Amino acid sequence: MAKRRRLDRAVYEAELMRLQAELVTLQSWVRQEGERIVVVFEGRDAAGKGSAIKRVTEYLNPRQARIVALPVPTERERTQWYFQRYVEHLPAAGEIVIFDRSWYNRAGVERVLGYCSPEEHQRFLRQCPIFERMLVEDGIRLVKYWFSVSDAEQQRRFESRLGDPMRRWKLSTTDVESITRWEDYSRAKDDMMVHTDIPEARWNVVESDDKRRSRINMIAHLLTQVPYRDVEPEVVPLPQRPPSRGYVRPDRSLQHEVPDHAATLGRRDPED
Repeated sequence: MAKRRRLDRAVYEAELMRLQAELVTLQSWVRQEGERIVVVFEGRDAAGKGSAIKRVTEYLNPRQARIVALPVPTERERTQWYFQRYVEHLPAAGEIVIFDRSWYNRAGVERVLGYCSPEEHQRFLRQCPIFERMLVEDGIRLVKYWFSVSDAEQQRRFESRLGDPMRRWKLSTTDVESITRWEDYSRAKDDMMVHTDIPEARWNVVESDDKRRSRINMIAHLLTQVPYRDVEPEVVPLPQRPPSRGYVRPDRSLQHEVPDHAATLGRRDPED
């Protein structure tokens, strides 16, 4: 497939803002109708999942739109039914839950790096479609995205992170190992999709070598997966501020005020 030109920044930013406004409308509808939505983000390391999630949630109310990114399971959690620790994070009425990696850890990193046994992996592939059908049957809208990145682009992003002190934390030893296990991860992903790409919860593949394009495409697609509509916004009237009843603020010298660091900054040239 021919490589497409990177999406123009001005075009990207304008369309992103329009789509984010639609996401706010969608959330209002979800809250009013008591809907429950689960969005699963999966893909290779450095495929752009995190930055896409950031754009999806940027203007949403965090009380009704939660990001779930679970750490390594505890010893106790390892003895539970595999899906158990994910179930407690599922949405209640009016909520959107975004899984930044999900139960599909077992089909990917756990299988490739040997964190689960072959028997546990096979059990997951059998149970996962049943689990997801149960969610959908109960009324949860489940949308799954796989962010697909080329080996060359993944390498470029790893190298960029390595040289950036602000993003170096995003590069772990597990991430680095994915370079040498590229084909193992490919086989694991193919096997996963064969078993879990079900009519009730299809895998939606997002080509993500161009992050701008992938974010726009993913959000636009998500908006088509939910039959939301404009809802009348709740009007919150501002009351008249009452007159003073004699309150006197304590002397500021009694407070421990943070230093005025901003005052130490040089003035910028207005033409800069």
